[in-house]
Amino acid sequence: MRKRHLIWIVPLVLVAGALVALPTVVPALVDSLINRVDRAERGPVSDAARAFHETLNIADLHADSLLWRRDLTQRWDRGHVDVPRMIEGNMALQVFTTVTKFPGSSEHAQTGEGGFDAITLLAVAQLWPRRTWGDLTERALFQAQKLHDFSDASDRLLIVKNTADLEVLMARRNGGEAVVGGLLGTEGSHALSGNLDTINQLYDAGFRMMSLQHFFDNRLGGSLHGDSGSGLTDFGRQAVGRMEELGIMIDVSHSSEAVVRDTLEIVQRPVVISHTGTYGHCRSSRNASDKLMVEVAERGGLIGIGFWSQAICDASPKGIAAAIKAAIDLVGEDHVALGSDFDGAVGTPVDVSELNRITEALLDAGMEQETIRKVMGQNQIDFFAANLPAT
Repeated sequence: MRKRHLIWIVPLVLVAGALVALPTVVPALVDSLINRVDRAERGPVSDAARAFHETLNIADLHADSLLWRRDLTQRWDRGHVDVPRMIEGNMALQVFTTVTKFPGSSEHAQTGEGGFDAITLLAVAQLWPRRTWGDLTERALFQAQKLHDFSDASDRLLIVKNTADLEVLMARRNGGEAVVGGLLGTEGSHALSGNLDTINQLYDAGFRMMSLQHFFDNRLGGSLHGDSGSGLTDFGRQAVGRMEELGIMIDVSHSSEAVVRDTLEIVQRPVVISHTGTYGHCRSSRNASDKLMVEVAERGGLIGIGFWSQAICDASPKGIAAAIKAAIDLVGEDHVALGSDFDGAVGTPVDVSELNRITEALLDAGMEQETIRKVMGQNQIDFFAANLPAT
């Protein structure tokens, strides 16, 4: 080979190498930067808190871990959630939500139409199947299949679709097995793409919780962050009805207050606000009014308290404990749960392996052990036992 040919081969090899590395390096870098664990200097968790934590059934209402290029059966040093760390943290059950669309600017907050869509970019960069690049339903189904594949590959992860599955999970854990459960949910109902029959398709894929909106208004109604403030549309009412018929639990996180009230008027079962804070405790645009939180709780609903600063103002274990206490003071201890928003492009003070720091902070705040047991997971497990399909 002639020397002058080598001059061209070297840069071509470098470019080819960069293209091969792109789906691994770039998503990993983004994952590390935005799904941070912001650990302050701190000492070890006390023996008493560790011992009590191990007696709990921990559950969490919201994690976006399926969005990222990580095999959740393996332990990672980035992000917030994987099965080995769930077991280390004594997690019993995690709701895994699927994100399908995220407009990159407030300019598109009203409808989410047009403009930059971060999930499209992420799907392409992570080499998701081409069918997911422009189809929001396929994005949800692809992420759901990832969870099924992880469960098939690991006997330590059980997908919970009904009360029978939940009973099996809890029996195995009570028998001393290191096993965790995963329940599929959506982050907004954009994956419906305006088609009611898609709800049946998602149900068949294992989805048992669906939120109605995300960061923009959609065909079902207004977002808490959108421009319209509108309630449920006719399509939204039909969608909520179909979800209830199938036994899909409804999550009104990110929904406008009008949507939440419209939903409460027509549902027969309680709803969830999966990841939030209470406005009286943290006056953030991310949080709906305290009055609305009370209305949800009075209908038997569940409020999941987040771990990030925009929802609770102080994203530290002590701050999470304070936010949980404020929620209990507002709606009662039977209606408060964890709603971390792990892997949701937020910084949190712990990953899932370090949840005993939350338990310790609650103990340090003087909370009764039985109350801690409820909010750390038993409320959620009881809610699912009452509201999942039987089989």
